[in-house]
Amino acid sequence: MHARNDDRGQAVALLLAVVVMAALGLVAVGLFGERIVDRGRAQTAADAAALAATIGGYSAAARLAADNGAQLVSFSEAGDTVTVVVDVDGERATARATDGP
Repeated sequence: MHARNDDRGQAVALLLAVVVMAALGLVAVGLFGERIVDRGRAQTAADAAALAATIGGYSAAARLAADNGAQLVSFSEAGDTVTVVVDVDGERATARATDGP
């Protein structure tokens, strides 16, 4: 008499589930990874533009934003504090810098 093996094929199903989950993870990284990179680029561009603006005003902010692959969306000065908003491929970032102490 042979023992029944009701577990036959379950290892294949488990392996398939693991492969599908790994594939979904890679797709998620592909979809959201670029957005995360763009967000970082936008923040870097905003920081650089705000710092440049404390010395060179609007034109320096626009130039530094463009040098970092961004577009200057808004610029405001309040006393010695400058606030800029930049856009990189749909991702916006804001930065403030001051020329004072």
